[in-house]
Amino acid sequence: MTELTDLIALSLSPWYRWRDAAEALRAGRSPAAVLDRFIPDAGERSAIRERAATAERDAEGGGLAAIAWTDPRYPSALGTIIDPPFVLWTRGSLAALDRPAVALVGSRAASAHALAVADRLGADLAARGVTVVSGLARGVDSAAHRGALSAGGITIGVLGSGADVVYPREHAGLAREIERDGAVMSELIPGTPPLPPFFPLRNRIISGLSRAVIVIEAGEKSGSLITARLALEQGRDVLAVPGNVLSGRNRGAHALLRDGAKIVETADDILEELGCAPERATRSQPSCSDPILDCLTPGEPADLDAIADRSGLSAARLLSRLLELELQGVVARAGGGRFVRVDRTC
Repeated sequence: MTELTDLIALSLSPWYRWRDAAEALRAGRSPAAVLDRFIPDAGERSAIRERAATAERDAEGGGLAAIAWTDPRYPSALGTIIDPPFVLWTRGSLAALDRPAVALVGSRAASAHALAVADRLGADLAARGVTVVSGLARGVDSAAHRGALSAGGITIGVLGSGADVVYPREHAGLAREIERDGAVMSELIPGTPPLPPFFPLRNRIISGLSRAVIVIEAGEKSGSLITARLALEQGRDVLAVPGNVLSGRNRGAHALLRDGAKIVETADDILEELGCAPERATRSQPSCSDPILDCLTPGEPADLDAIADRSGLSAARLLSRLLELELQGVVARAGGGRFVRVDRTC
């Protein structure tokens, strides 16, 4: 059996053992040794390893990538949490895991206002090179994913089922759109159905992948508050969008604001909290010979593919650089994932 097989087997052990198993792995013990310790019965251990090996083979045939905790491709931010997934089962682009990310979460039964806010924040963050992370659920989650896609950006959907079992079913088309440039992922082996205990567990992955968690409309008992609590435990920033005080639908987010979470009205609020938007007075002035600016003509919007062709930069690196230039006021977004140079005297 391989190290990957043993890590998959560990993920099949009871969830309450995962934190202790992670501590043992961090202490330098091999996955095989940790599995022997936590599943001492040889027959049970053999059965769970065989189940893990079968899942590994099924993933290879089903277009899923199994990324072990020890794999260099494993997201570094996620690896720092106290109980990281032993394996990430991923569909789509693994390059999506290398980018700075922000989570947008909120109510499944969201108001029209919350859906509009999620869509706008998803689009604005994605247009600035930030990956949008959410849970592919109804309501705020799906609106955030669609907003990011509308801006030609990258988004990641984290499931509370196997990565090959999209839930809810009506989001199968949305999942396919996400996979084109982003990723759909889960820590659960292929074929795992969406059971209630899995959703609170997946929330730690949503926050663990992200630099900040933004709560958009959440009731007093919303699962989004679990994600916010986990984010704080993981040392992530937590921000919230204020809502209608009369409806009672956003009491959870308002409680976060009373406890000190920053108010979010625009993507700029998020970027400033993350230190990505310097004060106007201290912004450095770009050179007129900047290679990205040389690829843009004032007043003529260009999409990412065109700019990438002209500059020779990858999409990930290009989006990051365009974010810097936009913050400096020399590049503006023109909608539809396009950018335009702002004509000014150098």
